[in-house]
Amino acid sequence: ADFHGFKNLFHRFLQVKGPSVDWPKINRPPEESIQPYEKIKTKGLPDNITASLNKLAVVKLNGGLGTSMGCKGPKSLISVRNENTFLDLTVQQIEHLNKTYNASVPLVLMNSFNTDEDTKKILQKYKHHRVNIHTFNQSRYPRINKESLLPVAKNMGMSGDNAEAWYPPGHGDIYASFYNSGLLDKLIAEGKEYIFVSNIDNLGATVDLFILQHLMSQPEDKRCEFIMEVTDKTRADVKGGTLIQYKDHLRLLEIAQVPKAHVDEFKSVTKFKIFNTNNLWISLPAIKRLQDKNAMDLEIIVNPKTLDGGLNVIQLETAVGAAIKSFNNAMGVNVPRSRFLPVKTSSDLLLVMSNLYSMDAGSLTMSEKREFPTTPHVKLGSSFTKVHDFLARFESIPDMLELDHLTVSGDVTFGKNVSLKGTVIIIANHGDRIDIPAGAMLENKIVSGNLRILDH
Repeated sequence: ADFHGFKNLFHRFLQVKGPSVDWPKINRPPEESIQPYEKIKTKGLPDNITASLNKLAVVKLNGGLGTSMGCKGPKSLISVRNENTFLDLTVQQIEHLNKTYNASVPLVLMNSFNTDEDTKKILQKYKHHRVNIHTFNQSRYPRINKESLLPVAKNMGMSGDNAEAWYPPGHGDIYASFYNSGLLDKLIAEGKEYIFVSNIDNLGATVDLFILQHLMSQPEDKRCEFIMEVTDKTRADVKGGTLIQYKDHLRLLEIAQVPKAHVDEFKSVTKFKIFNTNNLWISLPAIKRLQDKNAMDLEIIVNPKTLDGGLNVIQLETAVGAAIKSFNNAMGVNVPRSRFLPVKTSSDLLLVMSNLYSMDAGSLTMSEKREFPTTPHVKLGSSFTKVHDFLARFESIPDMLELDHLTVSGDVTFGKNVSLKGTVIIIANHGDRIDIPAGAMLENKIVSGNLRILDH
């Protein structure tokens, strides 16, 4: 099944020449195709939301490793808050949902060959939780030599030199691998109608009852088969994919598909005001229909890589949101920023570990004590990149309730109970070190020079 899928993808790759979008044909989506979340919320909830919940399954994309944060193994097993990992928080959220509404929402993890073994070992610990957990595996495709366009792999094995020859082909693979695994049919047989898909490292992606209810309350002949949650762009999100109208369909436009001459235009906050959070609500029968007919035509993202030996390869990937153009009555919902809280770097980790957020049943919400709802802009330097180093540099996580902007560069450590407010910039030049003393309060300060605090 993997090989068949790869053959199709590779075949399409060879046939498609030039960019996949014709720039002048791109239009802004019509007003009605992206609804504000507030409008969906005004409809309220019915008395029997349990009936709707029982038609839902939650899918988390769990194929990624923690390498970019200096961790071995699946990213979902990194501790993010009070010793809880991404996976712990996800299980707690869904268990809370099932208990509160007496429902049976299952959790489905899409693993990759990189994460499957470690994830399955850890799943034992949730045996007695009130949530059924299923897993299926993303496909395993061969990386291709950039020059010869032939696979790098010498055989089907995964060991030795061959380990680098394979890759999981992006999260757009969810449709084929979910279908091939038999799990799609199993869930449909259990009466499930929709899946809520999101990245496991997005701590804002909780099950939203209002969006669920909106899906369930559509008339049969106008069933919305796909909802993409989008949110307003800020300067930090210029690379995020956006929704466009293209040849009468809503389409996801990713930065990789944009011709070089138009990249700046794509990044502008004025022309494309929203971006895709990758929180998606998708109809299960619709996935089955499209897969049966082999009708999902996902744009190919060509991702160039250099292997350890210096060999240039390409890997062909697809994005889960790109399928929006194939579904009927698809729409975007413009959700609050709080539904997009991804942890990609140690800077993000500092935010979610701090008192800016309070945790309740696995869900993080912005603390009520913060005067304004925006997230501070945090930039930690390269000394903080790896989680292990990051943790060693904070005796305790600073109070950040009144912080707007934090930049830290160089060899800097923080003592206990430090409080940061307004804009704080701490820069230790090469060879210097700055130890921020315990109990320090920095408000609108720039700290530079050399300050060592040693135990006597």
